[in-house]
Amino acid sequence: MSLINGILHPKNVVAQLVEQNVSHYVTLPDSETAHMYEALMAEPSITVVPVSREGEAIPVAAGLFIAGQNPIISIQNAGLYEAGDSLRGLGLGIGLPLVMFIGYRGHNRKGDTPDTAAVMLEPYLHLWRVDYFVIESDEDLDRVPLAFDRAKKTNQPVALAIGTEYAKEPSIDSIMGGAK
Repeated sequence: MSLINGILHPKNVVAQLVEQNVSHYVTLPDSETAHMYEALMAEPSITVVPVSREGEAIPVAAGLFIAGQNPIISIQNAGLYEAGDSLRGLGLGIGLPLVMFIGYRGHNRKGDTPDTAAVMLEPYLHLWRVDYFVIESDEDLDRVPLAFDRAKKTNQPVALAIGTEYAKEPSIDSIMGGAK
């Protein structure tokens, strides 16, 4: 993904998740979400639950929800396609108010991407009648509580399509110019 869409700081996203009382972050870790993963590992109130395939994320989140927890999932757009039956059978089938962070790999504002994973995401969400918001920078983080509210009101999954990479947080060494 390109950073032309803006900067998205993981700590700001995590703060939004804490504000929404998220208990578990169910994810298939990948290189594009590595900085987010690091920020989540530093947040004691959210348990990171790695899965081995995207198709497992929704069932794991459904189990956590049934157990009284407040999970979210984070997978790539191509992974959402692989998870389609879980979305149909569990997310939509049981009315799961699940917020899904979906990596919008290949997205850019101009819409001229050759990446079919990006080209197909919004039509795919429309096909399943899944409401969604696009997040391209920290300025868009006001959409996170909107997604949680919509999921609760409709008892349906809501997607947050992440249209940029998570920024690497500066280390204390880089801030202090390498001094210790």
